[in-house]
Amino acid sequence: MVSRPLIGISTYLEKKASWGVWEMPATLLPAGYPQLVQSSGGLAATVPPDDARHAPSVVARLDGLIIAGGPDVAPERYKAERDPRTGPSAEERDTWELALIKAALTSGTPLLGICRGMQLLNVALGGTLTQHIDGHVVEAGVFGRHAVTPVPGTRYGDLVPEPSEVPTYHHQAVDRLGRGLVASAHAADGTVEAVELPGMSWVIGVQWHPEMGEDKRVTEGLVRAAGTPHGF
Repeated sequence: MVSRPLIGISTYLEKKASWGVWEMPATLLPAGYPQLVQSSGGLAATVPPDDARHAPSVVARLDGLIIAGGPDVAPERYKAERDPRTGPSAEERDTWELALIKAALTSGTPLLGICRGMQLLNVALGGTLTQHIDGHVVEAGVFGRHAVTPVPGTRYGDLVPEPSEVPTYHHQAVDRLGRGLVASAHAADGTVEAVELPGMSWVIGVQWHPEMGEDKRVTEGLVRAAGTPHGF
């Protein structure tokens, strides 16, 4: 029996969550994330915030890594003044996930950033974010859809060569690209919708939420890379 690649997925850390008769601190992850990994051929493991010093050891045990969506990245991480429309920071997640990203980049572990995860990948490589854009959120708690167009010749463009409708929910976006990153998809308004690092390592970020849609081509690409020696 062929072993399925183990894909770690970062999680929320909430001070108060409720289920059944319980109300207490919890690490949370929408079920769509592990289900997407599983249906794409991988094994899913949740990776809650921990001491950043442990990130290399955690990544070393994984075949691939997903940095999940969530709260706005703290603007202090990219040396910007806070816009009043920027949401509350998740400092523990920022610290932990930046450490995970850097460990994955150093080790060559296949990496997928989703929404906040793409933005954090950009920040980890010295890029900046636009703290508010209009038109990419329908209403609070409701995912919208819009078209994204791939850039030919990119890894994302090879995976999804045609324009496609994607589930979207974000009000921040990539501004200045981080070191080495290239844009590999755009929305009609010019918003960068996917980024990647060209080269041997498999590193992609997408601004949308594939776990809320039907198209598994990006995560299938991640799982294939995670099951390949050296991740390419």
